Amino acid sequence: MATQRISIFPLPGAILFPGLQLPLHIFEPRYRALVTDALARNRQIGMIQPERPEEGSPLFKVGCIGRIGDVETTQDGRFDIVLEGVSRFAVVEELDVTTQYRQVTGELIEDPSHQTLSAIARADFEREARRFADAQGYSVDWGSVSQLDDETLIDGVSQIAPFDHASKQALLEADDLASRCELLVQLMQFYGKRDGDEGRVTLQ
Repeated sequence: MATQRISIFPLPGAILFPGLQLPLHIFEPRYRALVTDALARNRQIGMIQPERPEEGSPLFKVGCIGRIGDVETTQDGRFDIVLEGVSRFAVVEELDVTTQYRQVTGELIEDPSHQTLSAIARADFEREARRFADAQGYSVDWGSVSQLDDETLIDGVSQIAPFDHASKQALLEADDLASRCELLVQLMQFYGKRDGDEGRVTLQ
């Protein structure tokens, strides 16, 4: 598999999938430098979650390279960008660098294109998604949902679902679309259960 040097943006709770978009507001000086350098090179940034929110925390092993699409710069030097998912990657090693931001060597993960679900798996997912949305009080245009292809639907829900960072990481690391769909259904069932005194359950 191909490897490359990747400048990373470690952000808890944020994952990106190939083919999807992630809007980001960049305000910290080190990540403003990251975006500035990326724009001068290949416009690519690696999104990856740290295992803990503390500074310098170890990284999870899988992230996703995003290409900077839309860019808006504020007068004080901040950026509003939209990352477009290119490829998942597995971290080989973190590099010793002098840049303000962290860099890794990553091995690109070659995901199959145009993955599909069985009709039963798709129906099971949509049924569980309706239950989950109703339980959480979300308003969803189910007519539009039904028009989405399997990859866009499953990866899109995985990216925005209100799960803890470990759950979202598990979704990102799933080997294929069918496995991700199965895990997503399990997580919706799990998170759909509430304890009146403790609030929403998590996997932490």
